[in-house]
Amino acid sequence: MKRQSKFFGEFKKFILRGNVMDMAVGVIVGGAFTSIVTSLNADILTPILGIFGGTDFSYLTVTLGTGENAPVLHYGNFITAVINFLITALVIFIMLKVINQITEKLSTLAGMEEEKPEPTTKKCPFCYSEIDIRATRCPHCTSVLDEQE
Repeated sequence: MKRQSKFFGEFKKFILRGNVMDMAVGVIVGGAFTSIVTSLNADILTPILGIFGGTDFSYLTVTLGTGENAPVLHYGNFITAVINFLITALVIFIMLKVINQITEKLSTLAGMEEEKPEPTTKKCPFCYSEIDIRATRCPHCTSVLDEQE
């Protein structure tokens, strides 16, 4: 019994991890997005391509054999699926380009807004070595430094 509760505890921990939940949301949104692109392809683009091409791809078939139960290759549906894939890939590519450009601009703006940290070192005016900003004497050339330097 203890072994089973440990298993379910580990499973619960796994499911509630951030990346698993993000993946689940991505799959759900991807499914919804796929239905939108499929509708765009089937209801809008395929008929337009049919006007220019003189045919609707979804009705293109080849019957293999004769008779009532002869197998039929629906290659028009395959062409439609390929077009659907290409449109989906193009839309995702464009969306990612836009998101990357926005992210780049935001990170550039965030970089401009960040304050530069206070300096912790300074150069010795005598030997030009890098020394602690609080130093009153250079550890390299032993010169006495003024408070303003």
